[in-house]
Amino acid sequence: MSYQTDEPIKLTRDCQVVAVPAGHTLMLPQGTEVMITQSLGGSYTLLVPSYGGLFRLSNRDADAIGREPRMAEAGPGSGQALIGEALETEVWNSLKTCFDPEIPVNIVDLGLIYDMQITPLPDGSRVEVKMTLTAQGCGMGGSIAADARNKLLDLPGVVEADVQVVWDPPWTPDKISPEGRALLGIH
Repeated sequence: MSYQTDEPIKLTRDCQVVAVPAGHTLMLPQGTEVMITQSLGGSYTLLVPSYGGLFRLSNRDADAIGREPRMAEAGPGSGQALIGEALETEVWNSLKTCFDPEIPVNIVDLGLIYDMQITPLPDGSRVEVKMTLTAQGCGMGGSIAADARNKLLDLPGVVEADVQVVWDPPWTPDKISPEGRALLGIH
């Protein structure tokens, strides 16, 4: 679901957000006025006039803007560490909740994910993702990678996540999945 609010909302608590498009994180204090410009994949894009830009708020902090966090992001077992095929499935499901803000298709169906590896660690799992963008000049890379990393870290049992933007091989439209093609009206 994607929607906007015309009325400012005051944050009910301090929240970590990711700057769009830069990708760096910062803490917005309680009482900061924001407006929701987009809601896709469980995260919220906020216009924050006092900070002069757009910021992405994670699903886990939805309560700070008066929304209910989506339970699907907690994964099966709600808090129990995932391993093996269950973890791999949830990693892909989480990546499918990440969107390029300019294209209403998730990064998996756009064909932007080139590699995903899960490594067991003594205290959980490390997830490494290599992804690309539709164009090297796209300034959204840092923001999209940070969103993906934060969503992976929300998965039960994931203690480390690294999302790298790579350019080889170059992305082409033939990498778009059949589902993505249908959403974009490409035959």
